[in-house]
Amino acid sequence: MDSYNSPTTKPLYRGTQIVWYVLGLVEILLVFRFFLKLLAANSSAGFSNFIYTLSYPFAVPFLNVFRISQLEGNVLEWTTLLAMLVYWLVALGIVKLFFMSKSVSTPEAAKKMDDEENN
Repeated sequence: MDSYNSPTTKPLYRGTQIVWYVLGLVEILLVFRFFLKLLAANSSAGFSNFIYTLSYPFAVPFLNVFRISQLEGNVLEWTTLLAMLVYWLVALGIVKLFFMSKSVSTPEAAKKMDDEENN
């Protein structure tokens, strides 16, 4: 059976799309958070408050990893950059796991194993 016609191909494709979409949303929130902090945005302004509130659950596990660098109110939140990296790595790992569950024929598996052995 060719892997393009496998019954697992479409759900696998949709699953990877969902993972990358969710990661994109989280990364966008964290990028906005990073730049709002860096540019000393007023935290009581509606937009800033909205972004800080939405991004907080994603940033909180990392908030005490590094010291916060501050200069005249501008905050360089290294932890937000760390959070972005970690979430990207987690998404990449999930997508790799999805591909491990993909149906593969014996000839395809043999070819991939030969390719890995020769690298």
